[in-house]
Amino acid sequence: MAIKQLSVFVENKVGKLAAVTDAIAATGVDIRAMSMADTQEFGIIRMIVDDIDSAKEKLSEKNLFMSVTEVVGVAVHDRPGGLDEVVKVLSDNNINIDYLYAFISESKHYAYVVLRVDDNETAEKLLTEKGVKLITEADISKM
Repeated sequence: MAIKQLSVFVENKVGKLAAVTDAIAATGVDIRAMSMADTQEFGIIRMIVDDIDSAKEKLSEKNLFMSVTEVVGVAVHDRPGGLDEVVKVLSDNNINIDYLYAFISESKHYAYVVLRVDDNETAEKLLTEKGVKLITEADISKM
């Protein structure tokens, strides 16, 4: 049930992010969530999009280096402590979180969190058992 995350590797220079967003905009693909991390020389742009195949195709045409990673997406109750409940389930079960980022949509009840963990299958099973709603690729395309 993992969702696909697109990671694009770019030089840390003016205009490189714009090249990525421009390419994706040209396809009509919607970026649902985005995170950017950098070093002095390079950056990694991580995205959840509503049509990963079209985004990959266009970025490939622009000769941008990218990869697809399966990540866990969860709907977190949009209230104080909502994220803590999810993080504790994973921590209590010895599952490491490499990184996470959040996004919102029109729902006033949930925020959405993308988690990169060391064991997607176990994390998804534990979270589901604790009543955490997982989000799917179909959910992403409907947002």
